[in-house]
Parts: sequence; structure tokens; C-alpha cells
Amino acid sequence: MKILMILNDAPYGSEKVYNALRLAMMFQKEHAESLIRIFLMADAVTAVLPNQSTPDGFYNVERMFKAVLNKGGQVKMCKTCAEARGIKDLKLMEGAQIGTMSELAQWVIESDKVLTF
Repeated sequence: MKILMILNDAPYGSEKVYNALRLAMMFQKEHAESLIRIFLMADAVTAVLPNQSTPDGFYNVERMFKAVLNKGGQVKMCKTCAEARGIKDLKLMEGAQIGTMSELAQWVIESDKVLTF
């Protein structure tokens, strides 16, 4: 099964990104045959910037994204959204890529399930 998650919120402003990643990791744990794809839009594009530093005991979305990527997940961020925030040319965490609306449209068509956060 192909599962697409579209994330829109900033990584630490609410728990939407955190909860999406928790669910993605559970899919990979309990349904290892599933392909997890995550597309970041709006303020969520900042979630794949490297070297995040969070207080002890607080979740860290960089580590969570790495866990998803290490199990074959795919992560792309919206190019237009990244450009609007001035981060298109910044280094991304390993495995994350810049994506386009055309690629998102293709992922939607190919997906069995589409979830938005």
C-alpha cells in the first residue's frame, strides 16, 4: 500500500507534524510492506532543516524523519513554499528532497491513502 501524508504546519508550533511522523513510523513498524511518502508544504518545509536542537525530553522531528527515511520512506518539500520562506538553497537533512506540485500530483494519483495534517 502507498500512503501519502501531506503536512502543512510548522514542526514545533503544534503537534501535527509530530503526530504525522508517529503515525508514519507505526505504519512502517506494523505494515512494513507499505510505502510511506511525506510531502511538506507551507511552514512544514522547515521541518527538514538539519541540526535541530530541542530540549531533553522534547520530541525532535529531525530524528523522526530520519527514522522514516531509514525504513524506505520518501520525503519531499514544496519548492514554491521553500522559496517563499527563503530556505530553498539551504542544506536539507540527508534523504529529503525539493519537490514540485507536479510531483505531489503524481504521488496523489499513485497513492492508496492520502492523509493531511
